[in-house]
Amino acid sequence: MDLTTKYLGFLLNSPLVAAASPLTASVDSSKLLEDAGAGAVVLPSLFEEQLISDSIEIDERLNQGTYAYPESLTYLPEIPFASDEAEQYLDLVRKSKEALSIPVIASLNGYTDGGWLRYAKEIEQAGADALELNVYYLATDPDERCESVEKRYLDLIGTVKAAVQIPLAVKVGPYFSAFAHTAQQMKSAGADAFVLFNRFYQPDLDVETLNVTPNLVLSTSEDLRLRLHWVGILFGKLQVDLAISGGVHTHIDVLKSLMAGASVTQFASALLQKGIPLLTKILEELTDWMEAHEYHSIEQMRGSLSQNRVFDPTHFERVNYTRMISAYRR
Repeated sequence: MDLTTKYLGFLLNSPLVAAASPLTASVDSSKLLEDAGAGAVVLPSLFEEQLISDSIEIDERLNQGTYAYPESLTYLPEIPFASDEAEQYLDLVRKSKEALSIPVIASLNGYTDGGWLRYAKEIEQAGADALELNVYYLATDPDERCESVEKRYLDLIGTVKAAVQIPLAVKVGPYFSAFAHTAQQMKSAGADAFVLFNRFYQPDLDVETLNVTPNLVLSTSEDLRLRLHWVGILFGKLQVDLAISGGVHTHIDVLKSLMAGASVTQFASALLQKGIPLLTKILEELTDWMEAHEYHSIEQMRGSLSQNRVFDPTHFERVNYTRMISAYRR
């Protein structure tokens, strides 16, 4: 049974990828993920806010008291100082690459094309096999036009792509008015793969304390449908690899993702809930299902239920909505 799949130019041993999460924050844990059957690991994201916060703190400490005497301005030379967070992250990249035989994918999370993107090059030099750009941005300004939002994404992708030679995966949310066209533009800007989709964590409201509180809800298999929809639409139309992230919890979820057109599926919530051995269990169940249904490889099934291969492609369109509503009976 051939469970290998191609993603970002690499031949992976399996289509199960450990997504960015606390489980990939240590080398020991990543090694357990590899042993359990992960085809690749995505390291936790290095956040733009972390770099900005560290830079501000370093600047404040270096300049503390320098204006007490005029000559004190010459005491310290102007040299670039690396963020503590960034140094720790680069060390994680190096140690993960040394310990693992599967691809190590680093992750940057941001929304501007600021100077922090120089870390993309340092991540490459640290040994990362690929880079996942996790673009987490919600347009909340009523005066910000959709064109400027899309341009923000394209500029960011283009800037990162110009800084590195390693493959670039782009992880985005679904909130675009014309996502297929936007994805095509992102590909032209330098995206080698798309990870669908980023999950925007909505805060909750506490009516007793009158506070807005953070609220983290892990995904379920119900979250998979939106991903299946868009992967099924994009497969075969854009020459990029497609990954599904969010809602993958069982071997059936993996099968659906592959048949929609995904090259890999990313696991985070399911592993946090059930533990790393879940990967081994899913691989065994995936193999059993493929044998029972006479599939010999992942490539054989990939995209078999995408929009351009199903008998009725309109099921991916709005007409499906009208049919479902009219067919509903209490």
